[in-house]
Amino acid sequence: MEPENDTRISSFLLLGISEDPRLQPFLFGLFLFMYLVTVLGNLLIILATVSDVHLHTPMYFFLSNLSLVDICFTSTTVPKMLVNIQTHSKAITYAGCIAQMYFFILFVGLDNFLLAVMAYDRFVAICHPLHYMVIMSPRLCGLLVLASWITTVLNSLLETLMALRLSFCTNLEIPHFVCELNQLVLLACSDTFPNDMVMYFAAVLLGGGPMAGILYSYSKIVSSIRAISSAQGKYKAFSTCASHLSVVSLFYSTLLGVYLSSSVTQNSQSTARASVMYSVVTPMLNPFIYSLRNKDLMGALRRLFRRKP
Repeated sequence: MEPENDTRISSFLLLGISEDPRLQPFLFGLFLFMYLVTVLGNLLIILATVSDVHLHTPMYFFLSNLSLVDICFTSTTVPKMLVNIQTHSKAITYAGCIAQMYFFILFVGLDNFLLAVMAYDRFVAICHPLHYMVIMSPRLCGLLVLASWITTVLNSLLETLMALRLSFCTNLEIPHFVCELNQLVLLACSDTFPNDMVMYFAAVLLGGGPMAGILYSYSKIVSSIRAISSAQGKYKAFSTCASHLSVVSLFYSTLLGVYLSSSVTQNSQSTARASVMYSVVTPMLNPFIYSLRNKDLMGALRRLFRRKP
């Protein structure tokens, strides 16, 4: 007997990271702590870059945008998870699931594009230092961020509209802590071939494109650093992009690890646990990585705290 289709469903069930009731208080405390640290750390970076005139440069302009996106990214997933744990409920409405999926795709894509834009900024700073302020003009910086937003908004809208055409079976359990597009497609009873094609196309074009840009930028950066004669000059040049390289490595290694492992394993809840790394842990660590050994940013933060009303 074929499963019954229901295109007018009211809610899904988010199974979360673990269904063990003994772990729920620990998970609530852990994710509440990580969420507060993420919001506070990234908010401090935004306030420091906005309030300190010394940080009104392209690098910190992109960093403040990345911090804003990271706050929005974690706010898309963690609060709903905390509410479900606290209320002992796994339900999320159909409209809420679609909205969460839209913003999840949007902010993952924005993280991806902004990291590529920041890699280009470091490429210009190291490979063309004399023309840096001319090339990275405020107009170009604004256009790069605007283009990133427009591209990811349109992609998220397209993938969400494609998801709205799906009809679902009676099994509405999502083995994840977020309404992730791939999990919704797996639950669908209708033809998912168009959705799969759009997802693969977006992954190659909008995921692989920025990654290729980052790899190209760093290949040029490495070549330029190797051409520097003094060891001190090499260290100074590398130190300007060390933080960004650390964030890029952390983001892409966890993101690729999740989706490559999900293609070879059928344990979706293990994939959900691994997804915590790029969707929660990486945004939490970004402020620490960028402020570590960054004298300009640390000085701006100290001046921010010393400022009297």
